[in-house]
Amino acid sequence: MRIIAGEWRGRKLVAPDGETTRPTADRTRETLFSMLASRIGSFEGLYVADLFAGSGALGLEALSRGADRVLLVEQDANAVKALRKNIASFDAKAKCDVRASSVMALGPAQEQPDLIMMDPPYETGAGAVALDKLNRLGWIAPGAWISIETSRKEDLSVAGFDVDTVRDSGKGRIHLLRLANI
Repeated sequence: MRIIAGEWRGRKLVAPDGETTRPTADRTRETLFSMLASRIGSFEGLYVADLFAGSGALGLEALSRGADRVLLVEQDANAVKALRKNIASFDAKAKCDVRASSVMALGPAQEQPDLIMMDPPYETGAGAVALDKLNRLGWIAPGAWISIETSRKEDLSVAGFDVDTVRDSGKGRIHLLRLANI
């Protein structure tokens, strides 16, 4: 695994030990960031949340492309260890807020991210459940973009959100969502 673009382009990422975590493939990450760039434009100055963060590849990719700071939430101990190694190797600690806990344990938002990226375990429905809870806790800013990766077998629907686009990439399916216009 490597950073695809930006300041750290080509730098290697450490993957978590064990079989618990499924890192987002480079090709899928490249597809996701291309989709986001065409909608967001620049990542400069964004506050990003990487939920179900694993190695932190999505959050670190956003930082490499100019994001100001990133919240990384991961509960698996091996993944948190790899995540911290990656942050240290990129000297990015000052821009990263790492929370070694479940996404479902997050409380009410203190600040709303501009971009939320989720790569939950496939075929669990965890992304939809987490997004619904985050919305009720005030995490979703008007105009924020949300990406959720699922398996190709999964469809995604969350009350109060419109699906902007869905694209298959490798074994995964990327869903881009926004708050519904009410």
